[in-house]
Amino acid sequence: MVSALVESLTRAENGCNGMVHLFGGPFVTLADRRVEIPEGSKRLLVFVALQPGRVERRYAAVSLWPMGNELRACGNLRSALWRLRQLGLNLIDADKTFVRLSSGVLVDVQLVCSWAQRLIRNELQPCDLAPLPWRLDDLDFLPDCYDDWALMERERVRQRLLHALEALSRTLIDRGRCAEAVDVALTAVSADPLRETAQRLLIEAHVAERNWREACRALDLYRKTLREALGVEPGRDLLALIEGLTSPPAVDRVAPFPTARPVDSTMTSSRR
Repeated sequence: MVSALVESLTRAENGCNGMVHLFGGPFVTLADRRVEIPEGSKRLLVFVALQPGRVERRYAAVSLWPMGNELRACGNLRSALWRLRQLGLNLIDADKTFVRLSSGVLVDVQLVCSWAQRLIRNELQPCDLAPLPWRLDDLDFLPDCYDDWALMERERVRQRLLHALEALSRTLIDRGRCAEAVDVALTAVSADPLRETAQRLLIEAHVAERNWREACRALDLYRKTLREALGVEPGRDLLALIEGLTSPPAVDRVAPFPTARPVDSTMTSSRR
């Protein structure tokens, strides 16, 4: 899903001089060419790509190489910058004081986070509701990076994407696209089975589609998971969605054809 989403979002950007991929990366693409990043420079590129603007060189150095003294960390930073320059790509601008991502270089995580923010704020663009094949592994990035700054950023992105999936499911329900709403809600539920806001949207999507049994089954599964994990019951407002749906509500019935009136035998005999 992320690759398809990033591709659609990139079309709206002008003057793209390359893309830093953190989902499934890190690596860089330039036009249709994929460029692998040297091991000694990957963490620097990721760190700079996740910053909203320029960052002080010394701060970047001690954040990336906290073990040892500051002089050694600054030396590691210079080496990492040199390796990146050997690729022949202008990815990072650096002077004596600051480093920052070069102008026109896009970052897939930043594009996806901007998309998520538009959904959360209900500031949708035409491409934001395009159907995409959602998968659970789309909600994670940099899975092998365990630096404190990376762990914090990973959780921030995860939460933003979960909120965006919920906002997307809500919008799809409101627009009558219930099958897609169920798909999106299931992705959020799979990412966090104890997340009640996601469970609620899944049940609401089933109810909107008039799949009463599916709605009840989703609640039963959530109740079981919640009891086993935390020993608590679902919230009262969630249970209220299902009240009265234990058996399907009365369906709309078509009025029967009017019954033909019996023929009056006396009138039949008089005609004879």
